[in-house]
Order: sequence, then C-alpha cells, then structure tokens
Amino acid sequence: VCVPIPTHMHLYFSLTVRRTDEVIANFGTHYEQQYAVALFNNVRFDIEGGGGPQPQLLHRKVPLKNKAIFSGALFQYVEESKKWRKHFIFIPNSYGISSYESKAAYEKGQQPKGTIDCAGYRVLTSMDQYLELLGSSLPGVKAKVSSSPFLKCATQFPLILWHPFARHYYFCVMTENEQLKWSAVFQDCVRHSNNGLSEESKVQTPAFTDAVRLYRQAQGHYGTWDMMCGDPAQILANLVMEKLTPELRELIAPRLKGKMHEKQRSWMLISDAVYSLVQSQAQAQYKALVQRCEAGRPQLEASIRTDMDQIITAKEHVTGKIRALVFPKAEKLLKVSIQPYISSILEALMEPTSRGFFEVRDVFFKELVDMSKNLLNEGNKEKLGEHMEKISMLAFHPVKMQSCYEKVEQLSLEGLQQRFDVSSPSVFVQRAQILMREQTDDAVYTFEQLLHQSLEGQEGEELNKIIQRCQDRVIKKFDYDSSTVRKRFFREALLQIFIPYMLKQLSPSCLPVSEPLSLFLYLSKPHVALSADGSLSVCLQELPKFQELIFEDFSRFILVETIFEEVVLQTVMKDIMMAVKEAAVQRKHNLYRDSIVLTNSDPNLLLLGENPSIDWAEEYGGKGEDEDPEEEDQADGDPEVQKRRRMKQVVSMIQLDGGSPVPESCLEVPGVEDIPEVNEADDYTQSSPDVVTKIPNGTSCSEANIEANKFTAPTEKISVEPEEHSPTDSESSKAIERAIQEIENAVQEEDLENESSEASPTSQEPEAVPSEEEPSPPTKEEDSLEMNQEEATPQSASDSLSKQEQPTANSNSGNHDDSGFQSPTGDVTEGGRPKAGAEHAKESDSETGEKDSGMGGVIEPPIVAS
Repeated sequence: VCVPIPTHMHLYFSLTVRRTDEVIANFGTHYEQQYAVALFNNVRFDIEGGGGPQPQLLHRKVPLKNKAIFSGALFQYVEESKKWRKHFIFIPNSYGISSYESKAAYEKGQQPKGTIDCAGYRVLTSMDQYLELLGSSLPGVKAKVSSSPFLKCATQFPLILWHPFARHYYFCVMTENEQLKWSAVFQDCVRHSNNGLSEESKVQTPAFTDAVRLYRQAQGHYGTWDMMCGDPAQILANLVMEKLTPELRELIAPRLKGKMHEKQRSWMLISDAVYSLVQSQAQAQYKALVQRCEAGRPQLEASIRTDMDQIITAKEHVTGKIRALVFPKAEKLLKVSIQPYISSILEALMEPTSRGFFEVRDVFFKELVDMSKNLLNEGNKEKLGEHMEKISMLAFHPVKMQSCYEKVEQLSLEGLQQRFDVSSPSVFVQRAQILMREQTDDAVYTFEQLLHQSLEGQEGEELNKIIQRCQDRVIKKFDYDSSTVRKRFFREALLQIFIPYMLKQLSPSCLPVSEPLSLFLYLSKPHVALSADGSLSVCLQELPKFQELIFEDFSRFILVETIFEEVVLQTVMKDIMMAVKEAAVQRKHNLYRDSIVLTNSDPNLLLLGENPSIDWAEEYGGKGEDEDPEEEDQADGDPEVQKRRRMKQVVSMIQLDGGSPVPESCLEVPGVEDIPEVNEADDYTQSSPDVVTKIPNGTSCSEANIEANKFTAPTEKISVEPEEHSPTDSESSKAIERAIQEIENAVQEEDLENESSEASPTSQEPEAVPSEEEPSPPTKEEDSLEMNQEEATPQSASDSLSKQEQPTANSNSGNHDDSGFQSPTGDVTEGGRPKAGAEHAKESDSETGEKDSGMGGVIEPPIVAS
C-alpha cells in the first residue's frame, strides 16, 4: 500500500504486533475455557435431545452451487493513479467483489485487479454521508480546509464502501436505477460476509462468541457490538483495532502533513495497512488456538460421556447456591428496570420484522402467480423449466428481495441506546434479514421438490393445477415456519438487549464496586476485589466457596461465571417467554401458538429433503438462452473459459460485448467532460450514425429497427420523437408527421388483414382499452391468490407466434425488470372480462359469485396460423 510513511513507522508497527499478541492471548484464555463448556453442552444436547417445533419447510444444503450473483461494468476510482477507470465487476457465490480490467480478462481466467471482502463495510450512496463518516476518523485534528472536494465523483450517482478500519472503495454509475440495483447487490454482499460464523459448528462457534463477549465485558464493554461481523479472524482483528486505533491515532495524527482531506486520506491508508497486519496475525494465532483445542477434544469428550450424570448433578448443586445469592437482587432489578419495557420493545421489534416476512410471502407468491399466468398459453415443460430456473434463486436475488429487506430497516429502538447500551439496531436488522433469506430459500426449495415429484407422477394433468396445489401447501408451511422463526428471533433480541444491562448492573454488587469487572477476573485475581476500605461485600466473600464445591475433574466443564450468567438469563427469560406467548395467543402479526404448529405433519416431505437440487434448465429446458454455439466452439480448447461462460447467474448478466443484451448501466457511459481525470473515457462512449428513436423503457434504437416493433398490440402506438425544427421548417415537420401517420396506417392495415385471414370470432369484437381498475379483493376459497396482474392488451397472431423470441407489448411499457418474468397479456372485452381461455377465472367466479373485473390479465390460448 502506497502510504506516506512517518519517521517512526517501525515503532507503530511494533506497537501493533505487541497489542495484537496481548489481545489474542487474553482472548485465548477465555476461549479455552468456553470450548470445554460448549463441548459439554453439545454432548449433553446429543444425549438428551431438545424440544421445540419442527420446521415444516425443507432446507437446501448447498444453495449456490455453480452459481454467480452478479456481474457488470462500473466506474471505479483507482487509489494509486487517482483516476476513474471502467472495470468489469464479478461477484461469485462467495460474495467477494472482484474487479477486472474487462470482461474478456475475466473470461480468460486472469487474476482480478482486486477483491473486496465486504465484512464490516457500509454501502453509501451520497458523498455527504461519506464525508460525515470520514470527518469522525480524525476527531480533534486541526488543518486547513481545502476548497477542492475530497473526491471528484465521475457522475451524480456514487457508490462508496466505507469501513472504520480498512480502506474505502469508490464506484459510480450513470443512472439512479442502476445505483439502486448495485446498492442492493453490494448490501447483499455485506450482509452475507457479516454472517461469517458457521452455525453448523456446534462447539467452535458458541465458544468463540462467548469468549469475545467475556473479553469485552472484562474491558467494561457491555451491550451489542456492531463489529461482530465476518469470520473469526476478522472479528478478532476488529477486537484488536478497537483498542489499538485510539493509541495509533494519538501518535500518528500530529505527524500527518497537508490539508484536511489529505490527512484523512493518509490516515485511511495507514489504518488499512495496520488492519491487514493485525488480521493476518490474528488469523495465524487463532488457527493455532483452535488446533490446540481440537487436539484435546477426544479426551474431553470421553470424560464428559463417562461422568455425565455426576457433572450434571454438581452443576445443579452449584447453580442452586448461586441462584439463592443472585436471585433477590436480579428480581428487584427486573421489576424496576426491565418489566415496564418488555412489551414496548417487543412491539417495536415485531412491527417491522413481521412486515418484512409478509413481504417475503408476497414476493414468493407473486413469482408463482406470474409463472402460472405465463404458462396458460405455453403450457409445456420446457417453459416451466425456464421459469423454475429463475425462481429457484429467488432468495439470493438482491434486487427482488430488496423490498423485503427495506421493511426491516425501518426498525427503530430510539431511547434504548443509552438505557440498555444498544449501540444501533443494525445487529438485529441484519439478523432478521438473514432469517428472511433463509425462509425464502426454504420455501422455494420445498416448492421445487413438491412440483418435481408431482410432475413425475401425473403426466397428463394440467401444469397450472399442479402448480396451484403445490403452491397452497408451501404457503401454509411458510406461515407456520415464519411464526416459529420470528418468535425465536424476538426472544433472542430481547435477551441481547436485557442481559448485558442486567450483568452490568449486578456486577458492581457481586464484584468490585470500583468498576464492573468480569467475574473471571475476580476468580483469577482475588486481590483486586478489595474496595477502598479493604472490606468485601457479602456476595463477593462467598464466590470462592462456589468454586470449591466443584470437583477438580469437573472444573473444566462447570464455570462459576457461566452459571452466574445462566441464573441472570433464567430470571428474565420467563417474562420474555410470557410476553411472546401472549402476542401469539392474541394472533398479533399472524403469530401462531406453539401448540398448533404441527410436528411430523408431513413425514413424506422430509424424505424429499435428501434429494439434490434440481437443475431445471437441464432436465426440462435444453440449451440455455445465453449460450452461443460459436463461442462454445471457440472455447472448446480452454475448459476454464468454458466454465466461466456457462456459470449461471442469479441476477441478469450485464454484457459488454456488442450485440449482447445490455442492461441500463452499460447503455450510456460518461463522456470526457464528465470524467476529466480519465483520458480513456471517450473509448466508452457509444456513438451511432443512425438517427436515434426513443422507446418507452428508456433505451434507444435506430430508425432501422422500427420495423421490428410493428407487431406490437394495435392499441399501443409507436411513439417517435421527431427532431426539433424552427418555425421556418413547417414543410419538413408536415412531411415527418405524414410519414409517421403512414407507418401507423400500415401497421393497422396489416393487423386487420391478419385478423380477417384467421376468421377468428374475437376479431369482430371492438378494441377495448385495458381496465385500470384495481382487482377485486381475494376470496377465502382462492387462498388469497392476490393475482395483481398487469394491464392487458390484445396481441396479434404474429406476436403470439414469436413470443419466445420477442418480449410482449407490456415489456416495453414499464421499467426494466431483472426478474425475467413478463406477465402475459390477453384479449379483453368491455368491462374487463376475459373473452376466452379463462376456465380458471370462470371456476373461481362460479364458486364465489363475484365479478372478475380485476382478472383482465388472463390470456387466451395461442392462435395457430394457417
């Protein structure tokens, strides 16, 4: 890293190494003790088992195998050259952001110019947000404020990745829509990277989290911690930097030269270099610590299984003694400071979280409804495979899931930050978002398995009926599991808020009155427990006696500090359980009581969970749409290039090559005047000798392509924006208008000829304007179908024949949609009722007796041309 190196930089790095060794050594003592406790709890759980409702949905073991998340072109600020460059960004299933010089460099297997691990980062979309955070990096430092901005952004739509310790990354795009899309992708990368602790590790992960918590409590830090994100090495590096950063800032800040923004930039690069050093050192030491503990695991596990009953008896005996000592004080604190706030905090958690899960249900439901509508005309398994291939990755589509995540981001715990030491609600927001994504993928995976099984057993049945039956089963199971997951989340969140506060309040009475030291510190160094007058509290005098009650052989599995925290947890847990249960009994936010959640209600479904993920494109589809035979022939000699080109992507691919589908971010790029820092900017501008014509979705096409659009619906006119002329050019304007009118007349005449040649009864119907009325409320018998269909426009026969090659007329009338699902259109009569091919809507009407004024989006079967 190119940074201005002060004269005494070697002293700073020596300080860094020394502080890292101290923190890791102190943490290692906690980890070794908590490892034995976590191993005991894991073995006991395996023997005794655990209760709780059983999940109704299946869980996918490897959800993103052979998948990529996103790729496309972005302008990135290169720190070394201080210039903006257009790079190809590729995000694999590991959610690391890799930057390449071009798409060709990626496909050839070249190494990326850089890879960003997003753990601990924040995604910012404005320079004001960034400058505000940057200003807090060097508090109290005085310098001349520069008139020039810190960073001249190439466009008005920046994307900045900010980290409190690591270096920052700067990107920009051309449009606001692309900014929103990339922001959603980057936030998903941060969300996934922050969730770096494996839940599959039942011993190492609990030992690690408890050791970090106890270490911070020993330093006087209670409450939630925003930097508990990433893998263990990154969390330990954050733990070191939390202590090291103030020391380095005090030593380095006075020696930095230049204006304020230059000092801030230099400090950021120096902090990044120190953070990288700390992280590499922490990773090596943590790896050695884990290997040491794993080496002694067989012996510990043998002792646990041999003396399980005696260990449990001894622990219950000590727990009873400590409970008798701690319970009166904890109960008093609970009644005065905790119970009055439980219901209000629970409601603050339930409202946004439940809205997020409801949005997940709606998004999943609408995807299935759109697929059913598209299959009404094209009811074959090949089309089904194409749709299911996209739906299978719904949970990992950051753009589609963004509306769900935004609901939870409204969570606010104002007024609790100071009282209960809650730094920010981001810890709870990210946890809820991870649970929402898991629930979405479980629902999708369960639907896949049920649909696949149904298709194998009933070949002759209509696809829509099979889809409807599987959809109803999955939605019902989702409601059950959603209730269970949310209640568990509420309980955990309330414990995270109240337990640190209670420990902080109880520690001065059971520990030294001078500062809230950890109980572990007292047991290891009893002499620090003396108060100013040399006296001891009653509680403190009896703590060594509890340690004496534990046999030496069992002392590794029974810790007085752990029992003390368990007693405090049990004190408040009953009130939390009662509050959550009361909310479920009242059916608040569609919560269910545990008694009505069925156990083993669908044993045959559990057997499907052992099946591998279904490759819908290979089994029902054929060759993918994005595969080019010529490119495949050229890549035959290079298997790495072939693998990269065939990799399927969750979000639609952004292509850079000419002739390929190009999303919005690559349609326009800044010219030279927009990016004065780059001389190569003119290479990325798009120029064409043809006259450009605007079409409704915001893209552009030449006049030579107007004929390709003449098979659109008759009700949708082609809008051509003529060039502006002076008043003296009236004759030219009239000529252009006449040309436009001739084009429209030609289109209408051809449509009339097609309709008359087909002799279809619908051709005699007058054209109707699509109804814009809202659909009628869903009925109970339809199981809340919520078919919010798009406005319907009739299609010509030529359009229906080329449906697989060309988008429908509706696809040009709205914003660009990455989902790849276009709601089909169909002929409607006056009043919005479908004319033909709508048996499903008629059956629904016969059951409910309601008018289907909102079902105008149902399409009729395709008309085969003679």
